[in-house]
Amino acid sequence: MDQPISSTSLAREQSKHLQKSLGRFDILLLVVAAVISVEVLGQVSGFGGETFTWTLILAVTFMVPYGLIFAETGGAFTEEGGVYVWTKMAFGRVVAAITSLFTWVTQPVWVGGAMAFVAVETWSEYVGHVEAGSPGDYLFKLVFIWITVTSAIISLKHGKWLPSLGAILKVVFLTFFIIVTLVYGLQHGFNGLDLGFFSPTLAGFLGVTPLLLFSFLGFESGNSAAGEMKNPAKDVPISVARSSMIAAASYLLPILAILLVVPLDQITGIGGLFGAVATVYTVFGPAGEAMLAVSAVIFCFVLVSQGAAWMIISDRMQAMAAADGSFFGGFFGRFHPKLGTPIRVNTLSGVVATLFMLAAMQLSGTSSALFGVVLTIAISTFLLSYLLAIPAAVRLRSKYPDTVRPFRVPVSDSVFRLFGAVCFLWILIGSWVAVFPGTLDALFGLEYDFEAVWGVPQLTFEAFALGTLGCILALGIVGYIRGKKVRDAAGQGTAAPLDGRTTLGV
Repeated sequence: MDQPISSTSLAREQSKHLQKSLGRFDILLLVVAAVISVEVLGQVSGFGGETFTWTLILAVTFMVPYGLIFAETGGAFTEEGGVYVWTKMAFGRVVAAITSLFTWVTQPVWVGGAMAFVAVETWSEYVGHVEAGSPGDYLFKLVFIWITVTSAIISLKHGKWLPSLGAILKVVFLTFFIIVTLVYGLQHGFNGLDLGFFSPTLAGFLGVTPLLLFSFLGFESGNSAAGEMKNPAKDVPISVARSSMIAAASYLLPILAILLVVPLDQITGIGGLFGAVATVYTVFGPAGEAMLAVSAVIFCFVLVSQGAAWMIISDRMQAMAAADGSFFGGFFGRFHPKLGTPIRVNTLSGVVATLFMLAAMQLSGTSSALFGVVLTIAISTFLLSYLLAIPAAVRLRSKYPDTVRPFRVPVSDSVFRLFGAVCFLWILIGSWVAVFPGTLDALFGLEYDFEAVWGVPQLTFEAFALGTLGCILALGIVGYIRGKKVRDAAGQGTAAPLDGRTTLGV
C-alpha cells in the first residue's frame, strides 16, 4: 500500500490547538447553513419550468452519486482540512494546493461580490432604502462581510451558533413561504402551467447546469473542520445523507412555488425569490408590508449565516494547506492557541471579499446583471476545484483499501468509479459553461445574445472571469513556492495506520 506524504511539523503542531466542539446536529446545521443557497433560487427560476425538471434530474443523477462518494470518504478520512488532505493523499501536494485554493477563494468572492449585493438589495427594497453606490451602500456591504469574518474568528464553540441559527431560520423561512404560496394559489389561482412548460431543452440545460451544480455541491465541506468534530467517522455520513435530502427539498419546492406565482419575465436573479414572496404575502392584507420587512431582515440574517458557515469551513481547509507548506509557508497556517481558529486566513478572507466587492462595484450594469456575473465567477472557481476533488475521493477507495470505512457504499470499485465519472462529467460541462457561456450554444446552433443574457458585454465578462482565474492561479503558484521551507520541515516518521481516526496528512 502506498504511504501518504508526510505532514509538516507545523501542521502537527497546529492540530494540537483544535477544540472538539461539533456534535452530529452541529455538523448538520453547519452544512445546511453553507450549502443551501437561497440567493440563487431566483436566478435558476429565471429559466422557467424546465428549471424544476433539471433540478430533479440533477438531484437523481448527480447529487445521489456525489453524496454517496463523499459520505464514504468523509467518514473514512477524518482529518482537519477535508478536501485538501484527501487530494494530497490521492495526487500529492501540488494538486491539493490548487484544489484547496479554488475551493477557499470561492467563498470570499461569493460573499463579497454576490451575497452582500443580494442582502443590500433586499434590505433597500423591503426594509429601508439604500442608495446604490452611496456611502451607506458601501458601509452595508462592509459590515455584512466582516460579520461573516468575525463569526469565523471567534471560537467554534461560540461561532457555530450563528450558522446554526441561520440554518434553522432558512428552513423555517422556506417552509413558511411554501405554505403561504399554497394559500395564495387557492385564493387567486396559479400560473397556467402544463406539462409542456416543464419540458427540458438544450438551451435550458446549458444555462441552468452551473447554477444547479453550485447549489448541490459542498456536502463534504464540513470535513474541513473534522478535527473539531466529536465523532466524525459516524456523524459525517449521516450528516451528508440528511443535509442532501433537506437541500433537494429546499430547492425543488421553492423553485416550483416561484414558478407558480411569478410571471417568468419578472423573475430576476437578485429579486426573484422576494418577488414571489411579495406576491404571496398579499394574503396578509394590510399586514403584508410589515411581514415583508420582517422576512427581509430574516433573509439578510440567513445570508450572513450562510457566508459565516463557509468562512468557518473553507478557512480551516486553507489554513491546514498553509500549515502543510502549500500556501505561503507558515504565516497563514497558524491556529490561535486559545480560540482554535485560523485568524490570519479569516482576515485574509475578509480582505479578499472586500477587494472583490469594491471591484464588482466598479462594473457597469444593473444590480441584477452584476449579481449574475459575480455569481458565475464564484461558480467557476468552485466547480473547477471539483474536477480534482472528485477523482481524488474516488481514488482513495482503491489506493487505501484497508482504511476503516464506517460507511461504505455497497457497490464494487468499478461502479464506484462510474459514480465518479458521472459526477466528473457533470462538473466538466458546468465548468465550461460557467467560464465560457454561450460557446456550447453556438456549437449546437442555438441563438445566444450574450449582452441580453448577462447585461454586460462579452469582452467585459470574459476579462473579469479569466482575469480572476489568472490572479488565483498566480496566487497559488507564488504561495506554493513560498511554502518550500515549511515543506522541507516535513516529519521524517512514518504515518500512522489508516484507520480513519488519525492525523494522517495533516
